Amino acid sequence: MRFESNEAAEQETVISFCELMANRYPELSLIYHVPNGGKRSKAEAARFKRQGVKPGVPDLVLPVPRHGFHGLYIEMKYGKNKASGEQSWWLEQLTAQGYMCALCVGADAAIRTICDYMRIKGG
Repeated sequence: MRFESNEAAEQETVISFCELMANRYPELSLIYHVPNGGKRSKAEAARFKRQGVKPGVPDLVLPVPRHGFHGLYIEMKYGKNKASGEQSWWLEQLTAQGYMCALCVGADAAIRTICDYMRIKGG
């Protein structure tokens, strides 16, 4: 049951689903979040940039090849939020490199995408 409604809470729901299903589908334990967002000080942002953090990289990565794709990238959104130009660029570039990419509004859409990708029925 979800009480909080925002992108972070929706993403936590997706991760919880994957953790729960990992007993049956161990590959789901490989899903991870790319912590690009959030508020940072200018010094911390500069340090992260030097370390290779790039704006627009999708939120979730499932590095599991399936159906001719190298892996799955998911950009999470909530409500009426839209992808930024940088986010759209990353989704396009990753698709061109052979990854399945999806823009998912809410946890339900992301879970459906993961289930479709992994061919999980009734997820």
